[in-house]
Amino acid sequence: MENPFHACASCIHFRATREELGMKYYCTRLGYETKPHYQFNCWSPKERVRKLMEKREGTCS
Repeated sequence: MENPFHACASCIHFRATREELGMKYYCTRLGYETKPHYQFNCWSPKERVRKLMEKREGTCS
């Protein structure tokens, strides 16, 4: 089953910056520009995303 949370925007390595010409999205781990909806195997969810995943799985008390 696909993980609905798995996307660059929910990863600890994702950074967004506002530039003159719009938003730029960057992966600090991979070292290059990305998009919020992209998915890579190196995904490490942010703490709040991890907690939400646990809550939805029913493993959080």
